[in-house]
Amino acid sequence: MAQLFEPIEVGGLRLANRIVIAPMCQYSAEDGAMNDWHQMHLGQLAMSGAGALTIEATSVTPDGRITYGDVGLYDDRTEEAMREVIASVRRWSDMPLVIQLAHAGRKASCAKPWDGGAQIAPGDTNGWQTVAPSALAFEEGENPPTALDRAGLDRIIAAFADAAQRSGRLGLDAIQIHAAHGYLLHEFLSPLSNTRSDEYGGSLENRMRFPLEVFDAVRAAFPADKPVTVRVSGTDWVEGGWTAQETAAFARELEARGCAAIHVSSGGLDPRQDIPVGPGYQVPLARTVKDAVTMPVIAVGLITEPQQAEDILAAGDADMIAIARTVLWDPRWPWHAAAALGASVKAPPQYLRSEPREAGRILKEMKP
Repeated sequence: MAQLFEPIEVGGLRLANRIVIAPMCQYSAEDGAMNDWHQMHLGQLAMSGAGALTIEATSVTPDGRITYGDVGLYDDRTEEAMREVIASVRRWSDMPLVIQLAHAGRKASCAKPWDGGAQIAPGDTNGWQTVAPSALAFEEGENPPTALDRAGLDRIIAAFADAAQRSGRLGLDAIQIHAAHGYLLHEFLSPLSNTRSDEYGGSLENRMRFPLEVFDAVRAAFPADKPVTVRVSGTDWVEGGWTAQETAAFARELEARGCAAIHVSSGGLDPRQDIPVGPGYQVPLARTVKDAVTMPVIAVGLITEPQQAEDILAAGDADMIAIARTVLWDPRWPWHAAAALGASVKAPPQYLRSEPREAGRILKEMKP
């Protein structure tokens, strides 16, 4: 069997194959609450045959949302809205559901991407004051964030823990903590955005401290028999910024605290980033982390072809493959990958008759 379609266990959670659908923001929530768009979006992806589906970046506080259209999980109203969506998806799919818990830090309070994505100033409609490790704006001319004090740090740790408890009540199968793409936890890790002089800034040990405290709080608040994972940026792609070697050190610290898997992306912290974009361009970063830990490592980034994904696993560069925009373009990508690699995936019985004769038996019935 192709390695891409071999099962894998992540912190006690068994996945049918090595394909993970990465979190993808939809910017379509209403005051943090999911709605029927999310039901349709997640519902179609839950029929894809992937090993797991990750719910988009879900903010643990209202001011941690990237845009005013972001999903949140910070009160009973947002929890109930998510419960309705999850119940609808699970009525028809047994695919494991993961939630990405996040705080956008200084990159919060923005317009939706299709409206330009620019920061919205505090006091303007749909805007608010952002927070960060240090009072450094993401881009020149933006309103600078407020540097978090002790009370602010404690508030955010408590918010992550609260969201983790809500995730447990919702019956979600796993949590992914968002520490990538220039958002709050990544801002603490990188010396480009963290210029603090207290115990949360300066040395690598200090810069890792707050993200590790958040991890510990989430791990303690989520059911012990369910995995907590982390998404990281492997590098800032800017001289003097966060590096692959520091990512490996961070991964080792996370693993020692019970992290079940690590998803390696890159960039997003600094507009000066110079990214060598190309097929599989982030895979070497995943390999650096994989050489440092024993927990499963997930590679992502312009992995679009089945054989390409299989080759990454066969080379030992990663244990799992995440797809994002690829599966938006082709929601049946795992079906097509199975056909190309001689494997099989689960599909709803309503769709079994769609399988072309020349494809062989790649579709097997999924039990809701």
